[in-house]
Amino acid sequence: MLIIRINLNLALIRSSFATGPRQSDGTLYEFRTYFLKPSKMNEFLENFKKNVHLRTAHSELVGYWSIEFGGRMNRVFHIWKYDNFAHRTAVHEALFLIPNLALIDKQESEITYLVPWCKIGKPPKEGVYELATFQMKPGGPALWGDAFKRAVNAHVDLGYSKLVGVFHTEYGALNRVHVLWWNESADSRAAGRHLSHEDPRVVAAVRESVNYLETQQNMLLIPTSFSPLK
Repeated sequence: MLIIRINLNLALIRSSFATGPRQSDGTLYEFRTYFLKPSKMNEFLENFKKNVHLRTAHSELVGYWSIEFGGRMNRVFHIWKYDNFAHRTAVHEALFLIPNLALIDKQESEITYLVPWCKIGKPPKEGVYELATFQMKPGGPALWGDAFKRAVNAHVDLGYSKLVGVFHTEYGALNRVHVLWWNESADSRAAGRHLSHEDPRVVAAVRESVNYLETQQNMLLIPTSFSPLK
């Protein structure tokens, strides 16, 4: 009887973060970062803007941003949605070549799933975005999923920032979670962050999640003129 209860509890922990809709529909999100050659940002974005309709004919573009703060400059970050891995393979076989290839120094890619308890949010107006990346301890969502969810929801429920999406990496660094936030401006984001750090309800939720945290980093993202998410 005790063994059955333990197994049921583990199943509930897993289902809250890593199972459910993700396995049922197969939808995945590719995170791509291009490291551009110095002084080539404007040329790169203009070229892509002219051709973006050819690319989005094959799969949905969730958002496209330049990276303002958070590491190396001259980078663009974009998220693409695919129905499944077969869809992604078909898209990449049909991709076109554009002059931008000569402007890229290197690129990085991760395959992620949107966690089952989160849907892509639509910001009310144009603003700035923050991508917070959390490297969690080995063990997966069965170990830290519920605590992480409570930490995210504490910020959301108290209105300190608007959540756009929470993504769990499938291919890339394992035990990594990306949280995409929207704010009206960099200043409103800073003000909300300072207030949340003084809120005991947020502090308590974050303290629990931090027990499973190894590292974290963030980037301030500015949406491009052709980004669906503004």
